[in-house]
Amino acid sequence: MTLGEIQFSTKGSLVFLSLLLCLTACSKPPRLATNDDPSRYTRVEDVIWASPGGFDLTMDIYTPKTGSGPYPVLVIFHGGGWLINDNSIMDEAAAYLATHSQYVVCNVNYRLLSDNDNTVSLDQIVEDAFGAVLWVGDHINSYQGDRSKIAVTGDSAGGHLTAMILNRGDHLSSAGLGGNPSGFNPTYLPKGQSAEDIAIAGGINIQAAIPNYGAYNVYQSALEGFESWANIFWLMGGALPRGLFGDDINAIDNVEYYKAVSPSFHIPNNDQRLLPPQLITVGSEDTLVTPASVRAYVNKLTLAGHPVVYWEYAGRPHAYLDSGSNGILGTEFAVDAPPALDVMIRFLDGIFY
Repeated sequence: MTLGEIQFSTKGSLVFLSLLLCLTACSKPPRLATNDDPSRYTRVEDVIWASPGGFDLTMDIYTPKTGSGPYPVLVIFHGGGWLINDNSIMDEAAAYLATHSQYVVCNVNYRLLSDNDNTVSLDQIVEDAFGAVLWVGDHINSYQGDRSKIAVTGDSAGGHLTAMILNRGDHLSSAGLGGNPSGFNPTYLPKGQSAEDIAIAGGINIQAAIPNYGAYNVYQSALEGFESWANIFWLMGGALPRGLFGDDINAIDNVEYYKAVSPSFHIPNNDQRLLPPQLITVGSEDTLVTPASVRAYVNKLTLAGHPVVYWEYAGRPHAYLDSGSNGILGTEFAVDAPPALDVMIRFLDGIFY
């Protein structure tokens, strides 16, 4: 399976300064008409799809105006280290997709680690991602979406969530990750169904995925000190630093927790469960999620027999899909994002149209 020119690079290392720059909120220049034409779609904002512990989770839903629906659906999960940003960082990408393609686009908010008085854990964020896709499957017909044609995408932390939906979307349990049996209990469940019912039926059902510069081995990142040198981002998120699962769980004593949320440890062989087609992307100059680490993940998927397209964006660093601009990184949505989004559209069109 090919998609245009694929380029490779061995440049890049995990640099603290790069993470600081990549997760800093971007400034927002005026949108260009060629990137965003609201006459081509309707947008319904702040649709509440779940309220875990009374914390409202919302999504913005974009529907094409061509009148040729029902349309395939693309669900977007934003980045920010699971700690900062919200779905507005993907506003311009969602608008571009709604302007230039024939998909219902769902731009999702999920809980951040600092939410609910700094008590949210990474497994709960995964459960939010699972629940959002289940909600879309239940309700998207009201927005002219086709529930039988759902794709998911995300960047950075959102790329991790996208991969988790693919690799662990069948590992469900009402008891949650720390329970017996261990598994993920989606934040939203269809009426009358349990996590076990969804698992028996095959798990989270999607037809395509596009993880962009995602974190595929959280366990290894934790061993390399992610939870220590990322403390500054806890402060940026308005909370005191702690581990991804709270103060009492760490990667040395609780390996199973960290591996449970690491997609690279949970790639099934295709004779056990065939994953849907994936487009996996990364910037050639990304020093946070290096091309080498992404290629290693792609190789694991390929060896397991899954259909994967790898696309390396020449000359781009991390977060090239974010709204606005970052003067220090030298990224700007209007320049950097459209070529990547066009690659994504072509990939999806090859599956759904």
